[in-house]
Amino acid sequence: MNAFIAEMMGTLMVILMGNGVVANVVLSGTKGNNSGWMVITTGWALGVFTGVVVASPYSGAHLNPAVTIALALTGKFDWAQAPVYIIAQFIGAMLGAILVWLIYKDHFLKTNDPALKAAVFCTSPAIRNTISNLFSEIIGTFVLIFVIFHFTNAEMGLEKIPVGLGSLGAIPVAFLVWAIGLSLGGTTGYAINPARDLAPRIMHALLPIPEKGSGNWGYAWIPVAGPIIGASLAAFLYLLLKV
Repeated sequence: MNAFIAEMMGTLMVILMGNGVVANVVLSGTKGNNSGWMVITTGWALGVFTGVVVASPYSGAHLNPAVTIALALTGKFDWAQAPVYIIAQFIGAMLGAILVWLIYKDHFLKTNDPALKAAVFCTSPAIRNTISNLFSEIIGTFVLIFVIFHFTNAEMGLEKIPVGLGSLGAIPVAFLVWAIGLSLGGTTGYAINPARDLAPRIMHALLPIPEKGSGNWGYAWIPVAGPIIGASLAAFLYLLLKV
């Protein structure tokens, strides 16, 4: 497995499990229908764990254009490789969204609310306010990236105590995503990843889902711009404090 395939497969796993848990909770007639926000945030966290385990040995498991951009801004990743990683992430996210649709196809047919069908693929604000929604995505992604910078080497403290646990080293990332979802995700659904939101939103538009609605394209720029801004701010602050 090379880095491109690893990023594609890792992101596919994230979306398969993450969008899958949303489908299980919001679509009609599922075993997990109406099981709530705790189930959704836990499913997303474990989905990230799954993706990181698959991709980490081969690509470093960015699985998120915001992560790739932040690492490149801090000199931890080659800018020339960034487009390759981002394209792989978008392809993986699209494939993951298609698989979720195939698995839950019967439940899409049973669900009448177009907003619930769209929620399986992409985020939307609880209260529509452009500035607040953008700020939420900026802060959520800032927390994600800034914290990642502090355990990316699997070491802690000035004495560089190793904390790597093989595949279990993905657990800190999962807990971080879980914490962001529980604490900061109630406003916009915490995309914190342009590929996670935009690629499935595109698939929502393309797939033959009956009575699916518009996909809220007027909002679609926020879960793309917000994470990129938040990741860039986290990278700059990390460099500033490191000096």
